[in-house]
Amino acid sequence: MLLLALETSCDETSAAVLKNGKEVLSNIVATQTEFHQKYGGIVPEIASRKHIEVINPIIQEALDKAKVKFKDLDAVAVTYGPGLVGSLLVGLCAAKAIAWAMKIPLIGVNHLEGHIYANFLVHSLPREESRGSSVPQFPFLCLIVSGGHTLIVLVKDHGKYETLGRTRDDAAGEAYDKVARFLGLGFPGGPIIDKLAKEGDPHAVEFKRPMMEKEFGYDFSFSGIKTAVVNYASKQKVVSNKQLADIAASFQQAVVETLVEKTIKAALKHKVKTIALAGGVSANSALRKHLSERGKGEGFKVIIPPLEYTTDNAAMIAAAAFFRFKNQQFSELNLKPVASLKI
Repeated sequence: MLLLALETSCDETSAAVLKNGKEVLSNIVATQTEFHQKYGGIVPEIASRKHIEVINPIIQEALDKAKVKFKDLDAVAVTYGPGLVGSLLVGLCAAKAIAWAMKIPLIGVNHLEGHIYANFLVHSLPREESRGSSVPQFPFLCLIVSGGHTLIVLVKDHGKYETLGRTRDDAAGEAYDKVARFLGLGFPGGPIIDKLAKEGDPHAVEFKRPMMEKEFGYDFSFSGIKTAVVNYASKQKVVSNKQLADIAASFQQAVVETLVEKTIKAALKHKVKTIALAGGVSANSALRKHLSERGKGEGFKVIIPPLEYTTDNAAMIAAAAFFRFKNQQFSELNLKPVASLKI
């Protein structure tokens, strides 16, 4: 079974071909970072225009690398939300055209669901890279952390989810970007702060861990940490690289501890055996290390996707679509983009 998947929810244009739900034959990703850097964030109009420019070449490259043709495909999957409407439309139009022309099923996939299913692609890597990891067993808990979303999801079965907690304001990745922009570090903020934090003291500044009180449950809030960093840096008149590194390390420590501790509490409460990590911020080295150590210390199996499947990519969309294909859960050709689609 050959499935082509497209992902254009934000600023990455991606196409992938998945065989039998397990083997990633190709996963091509074109990033737009250089076009958005000078603005310090994603500009929706630029994002959609760049998708239009590269979507066809990216699809062809994915097919060529997989050594398949359009006529070989059994279905085409595409992200239809959440995301930037203009960006989503580009992928949707391309996928609909392929489905109509080739007379194959169209499968709409929730972007957040795709992130969860990145954890089902661990076995697609060579054993030395996957470190012998296996796919998650239901039910399991998944912490999804990205630039636009931060939530804890109880995954009961394929397509059956319960959101236990979500951010009430800024997502964790959004806070990283805003802090980096204020400190003049550049964009995207996540990788920059993660790298700089390794040179600093994570205990140099004690930023408050927000909403850790019991009444807030498993919800998050990161706007307060962002404001605390801005206020501290302004008062201290930060100028040296050492000061910047200490602030980056302290900020990251506060965010990571908040994410991990709430996830562990949720996992203990719901008595799952496995914790999975997903989303663009799952590439963060401190988060990967801390969640792995805390989770295993509490007796959980911790699954963390390979770096190539952490950021937005079509392989994860294909993985989610495969199970919908098996259950004949197809979409109509009038499928519309949903910017604020929930899981």
